[in-house]
Amino acid sequence: MSDFDDLLAANREFADSFDLGGFDGKAHAGVALVTCMDSRIDPLRMLGLTHGDAKIFRNPGGRVTPQALEALVLGVHLLNVQRILVVPHTRCAMASATEAELRVKVGESAGVDASWQSFGVVSDQLEQLREDVVKVRTHPLIGQRAKVGGFVYDVDSGLLTQHA
Repeated sequence: MSDFDDLLAANREFADSFDLGGFDGKAHAGVALVTCMDSRIDPLRMLGLTHGDAKIFRNPGGRVTPQALEALVLGVHLLNVQRILVVPHTRCAMASATEAELRVKVGESAGVDASWQSFGVVSDQLEQLREDVVKVRTHPLIGQRAKVGGFVYDVDSGLLTQHA
């Protein structure tokens, strides 16, 4: 038995009634979203979107990293992205612990020294959100080509609040 048998079985059931094929890979609603990997976030549903409407980039903390910027540039120039939302969330581990605390926790879990690992902890979530939005707005390959907004998603109410 494989460690993934349950997931492969679920995938076969999914594929039996799969009806999401045929899309061209573009963001049909013109939306791109950078958000956290937190499983409490349902990126499409929280914006009233469906399959094929948006490009979604997820990482710890919903940060605008170099990889996120790369995805956004491609989205703006090749995939119909016209609006970009940067969306961290409430009660995020990346905004509620220090880098040192996460290194200790991970090190204890791993049983090896994790003091060298970077986690991109955020000490001031709203200030970091504003900085991340500026990174996107001022990127030479994005700039005025897309509207950019910064929002915080409340994992307890499901509401977005705009902050930038």
